[in-house]
Amino acid sequence: MVDVTENSNNTNTSRETPEVAVRLEDVTLRYGKVAALDAISLEIPAGQTVGFIGPDGVGKSSALALISGARKVQDGTVETIGGSMKDAKHRNAILPRIAYMPQGLGKNLYMDLTVRENLEFFGRLFGQGKRERDERIARLVAATGLDPFTERPAGKLSGGMKQKLGLCCALIHDPDILILDEPTTGVDPLSRQQFWQLIDAIRQTQSEMTVLVATAYMDEAARFDRLIAMNDGKVLATGTADEILERTGTDTLEAAFIALLPEEERQGHHELNIPERTIHGDTPAIVAEHLTKKFGDFTAVDDVSFRIEKGEIFGFLGSNGCGKTTTMKMLTGLLNASEGTAELFGKPVDGQDIALRNRVGYMSQAFSLYSELTVMQNLELHAHLFHLPKDKITPRIEELSKRFGLGPYLDDLSERLPLGVRQRLSLAVAIIHSPEILILDEPTSGVDPVARDGFWELLVELSRDQGVTIFISTHFMNEAERCDRISLMHAGKVLISDTPSAITKGRGCDTLEDAFISHLEEAEGPDGADDPDGANAGAPDAPAPADALATGTDAKANWKPARASLFSFRRLWAYSLRETMELVRDPIRLMFALIGTAILMPVFGWGITFDVENLTYAVLDRDQSAESRTYIENLSGSRYFEAQEPLLSNDELEARLLSGDIALAIEIPPGFGRDVARGDSPEIGAFIDGSMPFRAETIHGYVEGIHNQYLAEHRKRDVGSADSGQPMRIETRYRYNQDFKSIYAMVPSVIALLLMFIPAVLMAVGVVREKELGSITNLYVTPVSKLEFLWGKQLPYIGLGLINFVLMTAMALFWFEVPLRGNGLTLLVGAILFVTATTGLGLLISSFTSTQIAALFGTAIATMVPSVMFSGMMQPVSSLEGAPVVLSTIIPTSHFMSISVGTFTKALGFAELYPELISLLIFFPALTVLSMLLLKKQEV
Repeated sequence: MVDVTENSNNTNTSRETPEVAVRLEDVTLRYGKVAALDAISLEIPAGQTVGFIGPDGVGKSSALALISGARKVQDGTVETIGGSMKDAKHRNAILPRIAYMPQGLGKNLYMDLTVRENLEFFGRLFGQGKRERDERIARLVAATGLDPFTERPAGKLSGGMKQKLGLCCALIHDPDILILDEPTTGVDPLSRQQFWQLIDAIRQTQSEMTVLVATAYMDEAARFDRLIAMNDGKVLATGTADEILERTGTDTLEAAFIALLPEEERQGHHELNIPERTIHGDTPAIVAEHLTKKFGDFTAVDDVSFRIEKGEIFGFLGSNGCGKTTTMKMLTGLLNASEGTAELFGKPVDGQDIALRNRVGYMSQAFSLYSELTVMQNLELHAHLFHLPKDKITPRIEELSKRFGLGPYLDDLSERLPLGVRQRLSLAVAIIHSPEILILDEPTSGVDPVARDGFWELLVELSRDQGVTIFISTHFMNEAERCDRISLMHAGKVLISDTPSAITKGRGCDTLEDAFISHLEEAEGPDGADDPDGANAGAPDAPAPADALATGTDAKANWKPARASLFSFRRLWAYSLRETMELVRDPIRLMFALIGTAILMPVFGWGITFDVENLTYAVLDRDQSAESRTYIENLSGSRYFEAQEPLLSNDELEARLLSGDIALAIEIPPGFGRDVARGDSPEIGAFIDGSMPFRAETIHGYVEGIHNQYLAEHRKRDVGSADSGQPMRIETRYRYNQDFKSIYAMVPSVIALLLMFIPAVLMAVGVVREKELGSITNLYVTPVSKLEFLWGKQLPYIGLGLINFVLMTAMALFWFEVPLRGNGLTLLVGAILFVTATTGLGLLISSFTSTQIAALFGTAIATMVPSVMFSGMMQPVSSLEGAPVVLSTIIPTSHFMSISVGTFTKALGFAELYPELISLLIFFPALTVLSMLLLKKQEV
């Protein structure tokens, strides 16, 4: 076991924090066949700040997720605050004592909520009353300088501000263990400096708190009490920064990390040497003049100008959201500039100029190749996309494979490649067509130091030996120092462009990072006035973080520590209120939910009909007698038929039926009138379009009825009575729907159909959206239970479903003029139970699906098909047999269909419909239990 217990300043808390805060023993974690952690053992004392250092993919995040309880333990022992994290009871009991801030800018935040609303949400999750929440929020925003921005939505904050807010949300309940997973990745140097000053202030006021931090920035690691260096799922070394430097005999932690790597991984690694740049002519490769890009009212890039020479390595530095990527996309023609001009090789950038674009290679920030293709297939595909001659594709791929060391991986799927190899493949694809300009957007983010140096060797070779102009963005200052020139960018503006050494010396600083911070502070002014997002601003004359955190001692005496409990209405209400606010602030989703009903209701209400009226027909009258005309008048007088031009021949009859011009053709033979007068039985031909069997059968019935009516009238004329002499006569009368109109049945049925579909689909994305955005972590690491989470998210959609019900009922009554003959209260109770069931079904589907697309398709299939086929809408449920009967019973639509149609058309009330209400009531607990079983409280 690796012991990290030296220099502990542990102070026991009132909640009996043990001396050892975290213990890992032989812990192994696998994602499929990949081992994220390989039998690691650690012991971390309470009250220390411990840094997990190493590049992306080495196991840092996995270890922290296990310690926090966010991820399920597979093998080995993980103990946090004195108990095993495999024990659900212990894990739930200590969740109020842990704060976990996941990797990524604002991953634990909700972007539609304001700063205050985010903090209030987390306060409710930890059981805080209004007074306590307000006091804690005031204390935290004062310490972080967030108080001028409490009403600003989190989505409109810059990276530095988001991380400060995320930290405040994590600290809202005074945790014993604070876990920060790469909290400063993508944040500008000034925000990073302020973030760590805030952490230091917290440590001053809460020295007993254990702080665990993962970082890929080696320059940050020196500030931690202890370090844990990791690679390939294993622990390389532990100790203080000085101990690790002394052990490896190096001067920097990055060099120390390289020295700790296994021999085979650092084999061939040497110090990077960058020769002087060769001048390649007078024409610049890239020229940007007053380049501006606006998205609505937001200015992403503001009056940017620079000039990059051919063969130059030009670096772009700045935080996420400062405009680097937008500028790069304008230079490649992927985005059009709002103002200003951009030129490549002296020609204006034109996204439609294929010849110009073929001279540019672009490597995006995220891995953008086809993960389902092998390395070779990706290279071949892009060679064809750039129209390389067939005889040059194979030699070019062989050349790049050798240069970038891709030979051993040619048959491997790109998604399974190590991160460093993946970056080399992306670079190989970007230059496969031998571009003259290479634009790289943060190409080494998360790559280990050895792979990063190897990547830079390739860039230097392209620049110095082949004269390729390289425009690269980066967050690493040691990479920026390797560039010929750099631009420092912030809030859409270029602060300065010069050589790294000139910028450093010009500000009188020792390091480039200090110089960058100095420029940022100057740009923002004393109160951050020049920062449109207020990313790094503090309130004017704001107290120091330590002073702000130390205030309110009297108030703290009344604060209650967060505790676990089986059920809390306050936690349920936190999720319900948050979901409601997000729904209301998403106008597109809300519009489709409400206007979609208004659109689909008439489409289905009038579109789905069983009425067969206005049928077109034509007559081929070969008799032309008074009796034949009398027969034809019976047809033309019917409301079901609409006469067309008479037929002149059998060929015309066939042609008009075939074209669909008529649905019925009547042929009256010669001598029809004569035969009728003699009392004979002449035959009449009725030719029906049978392409639609249901309509054809209805036409057949109509024709037969009209024919019988003609015979009865003829008999009455002859004998004075239409009585056929039969002992009885049957006359048809319809109850409930005297006019026999489909709309009286269809409109109530459509209400049931849409109440099944719309609320279920809206609810289906509820949980999945949290999974995709990463905010599902708040369920994993807070005391909220699965039941509180599910019911809290379901309540707003029940309310929205009932609004849809009221809207559709009003349309049925006043637009379609379908009267409500039964008990309206029974209909309302049925609607409440039905919407609860349909949202529960959407919640069930979203609890086990992982993407919004899958949830939407799954819900649409699970709701619409059974509802249309087996609910009684198309045919009576009583006529179903076998499996359809079971399906009809287990879908809620069939039960509410009986309630809706029954109350509208049959004047039914509670006495007749209570069995259907009871059936709907059963769906709620059944679906809730299933959702709880399928929803995970930890990542698996």
